[in-house]
Amino acid sequence: MKAEPPCWWPRWPRFEGSFFPWRRQSMKTNKFLATRRHWLACAALTGLALTPAWSGAQSAWPSKPVRIVVPYAPGGANDILARVVAEKLAPALGQPVLIENRAGAGAAVGTEHVARATPDGHTLLMAASGPIAFNPALVAKLSYNPLTDLAPISLVGSFPMILAVNDSFPAKNLAELVAYSKAHADKTNYSHPSASFQLVMELVKAKTGLKALNVPYQGSAPSINAVLTQEVQMTLIDSGPIAALIKSGKLRALAVTSEQRLASYPQVPTLKEQGVDLAVNFWSGLLAPAGTPAPIIKRLQEEMARIMALPDVAERMAKLDIRPVGGSSADFAKTIATEIPLWTQVAKDNNIKAQ
Repeated sequence: MKAEPPCWWPRWPRFEGSFFPWRRQSMKTNKFLATRRHWLACAALTGLALTPAWSGAQSAWPSKPVRIVVPYAPGGANDILARVVAEKLAPALGQPVLIENRAGAGAAVGTEHVARATPDGHTLLMAASGPIAFNPALVAKLSYNPLTDLAPISLVGSFPMILAVNDSFPAKNLAELVAYSKAHADKTNYSHPSASFQLVMELVKAKTGLKALNVPYQGSAPSINAVLTQEVQMTLIDSGPIAALIKSGKLRALAVTSEQRLASYPQVPTLKEQGVDLAVNFWSGLLAPAGTPAPIIKRLQEEMARIMALPDVAERMAKLDIRPVGGSSADFAKTIATEIPLWTQVAKDNNIKAQ
């Protein structure tokens, strides 16, 4: 007689008589049924043994502190946003949410770190448009692919840029600035803190006919200082770093790139109000390494939707001229997929080479 295959589950008893009292069966049939029951029991219990292991791995998340990597130095708008999110996310997850600043190489250092991290939901990225939508056009040997190495969770906020000049500059509005630049094309320059702003400014130039040469600076402070000292005539920058200078009258804002005027600067018209069919916003969003389990992505997206709807969060973001966004992971993925080719084309049209 052949031995039944071994199994760690105790064997079912054999029935020498009929398994069903009302039906007589042969010994051969009874042995077949017993063996069949033996295997079914093994299969069912093996499945039960495996299922909790997978479910437990998901339900146990997070099992340790969660890190949100910010690919910029502390103090900027993206860093502040990450800290607001961390503060609200930690109680919901039952684990500390820590901020880790990893600046460098146009935000590529911190972004690559997350792209290469273990996709277990314990390492996240709070990034702005730069390393995700702009770097593919600006960095020749980008060490990560935003479309395949990162998993979008949720947009967090969007913020416009402001075109500003020194208060002593003769132009009082965009039309006067364009006219001035055409009359002094060889002497009109603009500053910017990074190549992302340069791409936006080149798009503004193409839409308005503005004539100005690009003068890059390393960061917001030197870019703004160049306008204050009149090394350049204008700058394009987000509102946070120049808010106090505009309110004190040292700088004059000529246009804002958002769809609507900002509450902080109700006197500053949009580009559209000045006849330019253009609205551009930078954004910040939360991402995870590609391969992060879908239930974790879903949980984080739901938490972000809750956080973005909190009145105190909206109030804190408004002080930075940042509009809460939220939305689904699919919406965020669509934004990324749309913007990468857009800015790549702008770079190509303006002969801006990836470096």
